[in-house]
Amino acid sequence: MANSDTPRRGGMRQVAEAAGVSTATVSNVLNSPAIVAPETRRRVEEAMTRVGFVRNGAARQLRGIPSSVVGAVLLDLANPFYGEVSRGVEDRVTEAGCMLMLCSNDAQAAKEARHLQVLEEHGVRGILVAPAAARLDALASLAKRGTPVVLLDHPQEDIDLCAVTVDNVLGGRLAAQHVIELGHRRLAFLHSSLGARQSVQRREGIHQALHGAGLDPATALVEVDIPPPDVAGGADAALDAVFADPRPPTAVLCFNDIAALGVLRGLRRLGLAVPGEVSVVGYDDVQFAAELAPALTTIRQPKYELGRAAADLLLDETRPGHRHHEVLLRPVLVVRGSTAAAPPPSGSAS
Repeated sequence: MANSDTPRRGGMRQVAEAAGVSTATVSNVLNSPAIVAPETRRRVEEAMTRVGFVRNGAARQLRGIPSSVVGAVLLDLANPFYGEVSRGVEDRVTEAGCMLMLCSNDAQAAKEARHLQVLEEHGVRGILVAPAAARLDALASLAKRGTPVVLLDHPQEDIDLCAVTVDNVLGGRLAAQHVIELGHRRLAFLHSSLGARQSVQRREGIHQALHGAGLDPATALVEVDIPPPDVAGGADAALDAVFADPRPPTAVLCFNDIAALGVLRGLRRLGLAVPGEVSVVGYDDVQFAAELAPALTTIRQPKYELGRAAADLLLDETRPGHRHHEVLLRPVLVVRGSTAAAPPPSGSAS
């Protein structure tokens, strides 16, 4: 038997009586607050608190009102990059009266599929996805069944979905051009299957910069794959083989700032000075990049803007006349203390 002291939830009628308004006004405060006078809206909101009113999300969806929950399935929530992206998403959906449900696919297609299934079953308003799966057919099918999908940090390619992405080819080119202009002629690129598409595109940009400088990537570039999940540890460990080469690189380009953190640690372990003997470039410009010693030269991605833009597109999906399109953002080079002029070749006169 229920405890008689247990507080009961009030309904719209109780809210209307407590606020001295009609149930239609209460409905407007819930669904179209902009059309209600501020003083009336304040009175209704206070009444909701007093009577213990809780909105019934399932009932709203049965009436055709979109859910107030937005889902996001991102590649790696342990990466600060996605923390800053998700902040942009959350701020935008909160402004629209929604809340964010975050999931991580950890670059695993099967895990991503499970998250998508659960989010669809819960009837979320839409889903932002940084895809792990190589093919996007499942996302297109999800959208056709009625759950809007926006690709985050991924181009549209040939899928009819909205997308927000950053120009990874440009980012790779900027990183390589920077160290080439400093005189470096032997580079290493540390990439990973965690975000494989982004790594491939950044590699393309690096190759473009090398070709533009008259350098052959086959001889000027050492490429190393860092297995997840311990990207920093893997980057550190990989340096043993990289610097055992008779022609070791004088600059290391990393696919993200976490890998660069591991590289800085590994170079200290090997007794190599940064940037005096080896220059290091990261990617993303997460919050800790400027606090490292030395401060990290990196490619800044507009992380917060990426999240907000993706959320904007998702919220727009429910508006009449919405058309799918792609937003392309540009990265920028941020020069700090981890890069400097290439050291003179071994054996050269001082």
